[in-house]
Amino acid sequence: MFGHFEKKAMPGKPSNTRTINIGLMARVEGEGALHVTVRDQEVQDVQLRIFEPPRFFEAFLQGRHYSEVPDIVARICGICPVAYQMSAVHALEPIFGIAIPQSIRMLRRLLYCAEWIESHVLHIYMLHAPDFLDYASGIEMAKDYPDIVKRGLRLKKIGNQLLTVLGGRSVHPVSVKIGGFSRIPSNRELGSLKDDLLWAREAAIETVLWTAGFEFTDPEHDYTFVALQSSTNYPMNEGLVTSNHGLAISAEVFEQHFQEKQVPYSTALHCLLNGQSYLAGPLARLHLNYERLSPLTKEVLTTTGLSLPFKQVSQGIVARSLEVLYAVDEALHIIEQYEAPKNASVSVSPQAGVGMAVTEAPRGLLYHRYHVNADGTIQSAKIVPPTSQNQRRIEEDLRSVLPHILDRPDEEVAIRCEKIVRSYDPCISCATHFLKVHIKKDV
Repeated sequence: MFGHFEKKAMPGKPSNTRTINIGLMARVEGEGALHVTVRDQEVQDVQLRIFEPPRFFEAFLQGRHYSEVPDIVARICGICPVAYQMSAVHALEPIFGIAIPQSIRMLRRLLYCAEWIESHVLHIYMLHAPDFLDYASGIEMAKDYPDIVKRGLRLKKIGNQLLTVLGGRSVHPVSVKIGGFSRIPSNRELGSLKDDLLWAREAAIETVLWTAGFEFTDPEHDYTFVALQSSTNYPMNEGLVTSNHGLAISAEVFEQHFQEKQVPYSTALHCLLNGQSYLAGPLARLHLNYERLSPLTKEVLTTTGLSLPFKQVSQGIVARSLEVLYAVDEALHIIEQYEAPKNASVSVSPQAGVGMAVTEAPRGLLYHRYHVNADGTIQSAKIVPPTSQNQRRIEEDLRSVLPHILDRPDEEVAIRCEKIVRSYDPCISCATHFLKVHIKKDV
């Protein structure tokens, strides 16, 4: 559904003052508000006000044993728990001098494939596609497009099944640990998923072609794209942090380039790259890592007639669809090559140190830093989620489109703003450390 609207007069203000309230934005994860001030038909201020209460994960990780971290950080998000677990284990393991076998690394990559599939498909079919087809919800869309919605639901279910086999359950997996896994699947268990994944690959191709046919009407932008870049694979767990403007750094120096800033109107921090906004997520990954896509994914992109870079944020739905196809294709490849390792994990001897890692959550870069004491307890933790990194860019996109729609009815202005925000697939609960829209015009 679209947000709930409430229009009321502003006491003491001229009659041409407008206030638009969307009490709760639908089809995003979390709660917040957008406040826009317009004076003399010019946008004076745009504030994405995230008012969901802070969740204090960084604080209550302090004093916990390192072995508890993967299970704790998984609770940050029910949609992308694997991303939090992977960033945590990749940050902590170098402190202890652990060498992870390639077989375990590939299982972790497979687990990430599962999360990309279920998270992206949920957003594509149930949250974002209704905007292009003029439906208030995925449920309403299902009345006219039942087969399409059923395709999306089955795709998501397959991602969840893969998560369950690898992680023990589809929400907040429990098998991930420092050093590997508490349990690894057998060849038979993974092989049992092959037929579903073969169906999913064809369904993913259809999804790309379907979303590529949508009409994209939002403005083009010369985005600063930031994503991991690997020399071998399309990035999920590993790689350098890169941009389309020459950045190429390791996680160890992330905080020398990226700074978090507190803003008074939000419980979520804004993360900036050398003081400037940037875009993280599927659009950035696709642009910076096209050469590392599977041949099938490249072929299907060519079939759409679209070309990179995608400069409209609404085209993120196509980028996510391409990543679903890649993730299914990659999952099949990993399963076909899979040989169960002898041991589910390597032994761990805690020692003091500091470790950092960046992985690619469905919505973009996810940075973790941990300071560990000699007894294995966490002294401090820092987590920078994707939505914090995209917040300033969302505000700038809204600022650019608002002057072109201010002459339209209140409800239409609010819906257009919601659509832009939804294009980013924000996970607001992750970011709290929308959507209520308030437009005030002073003449």
